[in-house]
Amino acid sequence: MNQVILVGRLTDKPVVIESESGKKYTTIVLAVQRAFKNPDGKFETDFFRCILWNGVAANTSEYCDAGDVIGIRGRLQTRSYETENKEIKYVTEVIAERVTFLAKCNKDKQENAK
Repeated sequence: MNQVILVGRLTDKPVVIESESGKKYTTIVLAVQRAFKNPDGKFETDFFRCILWNGVAANTSEYCDAGDVIGIRGRLQTRSYETENKEIKYVTEVIAERVTFLAKCNKDKQENAK
């Protein structure tokens, strides 16, 4: 079974792009804080690249912004590509099947913290 569930914050505003075949998608990065502290007593964060397609991409782009908390249920997918020097690179991404909007980022608090 290939299933992933992540809850985290969007690092940027999602933007929908249309592929050559006419399908709409967006690529987001989800910042997910680890459940434990490192030896320095701080929580570390992992950043996951996620691909959202069609309606899921459109809704997320319309209703979400950077800093918002969302939940993603999806699957892992690995793809490869060849660089200019003929080197094969592998990329593992989360293909989102469902996105749940959990909390909006409080922009006022964010501005006051700067």
